[in-house]
Amino acid sequence: MQSKVFNLHSNTYSFIYRLIDLSILFATLPIVRYFSDSFVEYEPLVGSLALAVIFLYIAESFGLYRAWRVGHLSEMVLSVWACFALSFLLFFILSCFITKFPHFSWDIVFYCFSISLLLSFTWRLMQDLFLKISYKAGLNIKRIAIIGATASCKHLLSEINRRNELGYRVHGVFDDRCPARIMNKWDVQVQGKIDDAIELAYSGKIDILFIALPLKAERRIGEILLRLGDTQVDVHYMPNILISTLVRSRCVNVGEIDTLSVFESPYLGAKEWIKRSEDIILSLLILTIIAVPLLVISIAIKLTSAGPILFKQRRYGLKGEEILVWKFRSMYVLEDNEKVTQASRNDPRVTPLGRFLRRTSLDEFPQFFNVLFGSMSIVGPRPHAVAHNEAYRLRVRYYMLRHKVKPGITGLAQINGWRGETDTLDKMENRVKCDLQYIKNWSVWLDIKIIYLTVLRGFTDKDAY
Repeated sequence: MQSKVFNLHSNTYSFIYRLIDLSILFATLPIVRYFSDSFVEYEPLVGSLALAVIFLYIAESFGLYRAWRVGHLSEMVLSVWACFALSFLLFFILSCFITKFPHFSWDIVFYCFSISLLLSFTWRLMQDLFLKISYKAGLNIKRIAIIGATASCKHLLSEINRRNELGYRVHGVFDDRCPARIMNKWDVQVQGKIDDAIELAYSGKIDILFIALPLKAERRIGEILLRLGDTQVDVHYMPNILISTLVRSRCVNVGEIDTLSVFESPYLGAKEWIKRSEDIILSLLILTIIAVPLLVISIAIKLTSAGPILFKQRRYGLKGEEILVWKFRSMYVLEDNEKVTQASRNDPRVTPLGRFLRRTSLDEFPQFFNVLFGSMSIVGPRPHAVAHNEAYRLRVRYYMLRHKVKPGITGLAQINGWRGETDTLDKMENRVKCDLQYIKNWSVWLDIKIIYLTVLRGFTDKDAY
């Protein structure tokens, strides 16, 4: 029998995570200040409060508390380190440059960062070990059943099997159709009829019941919900449409009416400010670093071929509005007409220098000015020529959903190998699939990961020409 002591709701776990992290931050600064000789102009409590606010904003943008059950250990370590590092860095910068902000010396900030990070790692590792032990002992397990052997059901089973640390135990899949037919179509083993699943709910043998029936079964779903209304089981509904078309979902209240957003930007509220701040800070930093290469490349282009240094092309940006994207000119001819031919391997239009620039992605450097001025982002779906957009939006499903965010210099599609010429429809479909996955799962940590992998792979990609 499952112990109710460990059967906490996901929101409770998320609250506990936040509470412990904030407790660590509030405790370390006064303690370090007490044992330090460094001068502090303000009370440590003021600094702790400021640090806590900064940390919460960054942690939420990283999605640090999104999954309350333990995820992959390496991802957890990197995410926690990044959140604490950025929080203390911003805290120190504010302490140095804002006159009314509490001033703390770098050594106090460093000691606080080290101790906070160590304590945060320690309790998370202990919690990870505790959960694994409790899973093996049959505690803290969520017993689930699934009604409907559908694509949604198969997708859910695959995710549960892939992520054992989620702590779900599947009691079975239940469907009124022929088990042999279901096995042939979905490769899903059926445990029994829908009535059997409802009986499990009444007997208290399951904690969660997932309904994975299609939307067209509305009447049947209503009947099932009516019967489950007399039980204490948690009921989750998974229509097929959510798997393939949801970019980023959330509940939206219109007065007293509940609605579910299907197509929506991930940058809502503070997240929009965080994303824009990330772009401004990184673009200024990168432009400072590449100032000399920008000058050298500009001179080289002017000396090796006739024409302008920069190539400006019309592309679609946020909300499908046209923007001008800047690149170093890499061709003898400039195309920005109704019909634009993509560059291909050994393309005669590409200059010798241009071939090198395209191969190493150096031709994209001027786009950091696009980012700084606000028409692009460092990470996001790559912008395509207007002519290509108009062609592919009619052939690729959900193509225009890419424009729920600003286009980027690099993106999830590029680091997964979907860059260069899209000479077949499936290449563009895979690129769009990655773009939508990025929009759905956006976080600051995902942006940092993509930037890192872009730098690591950008100068050796065989598909860049």
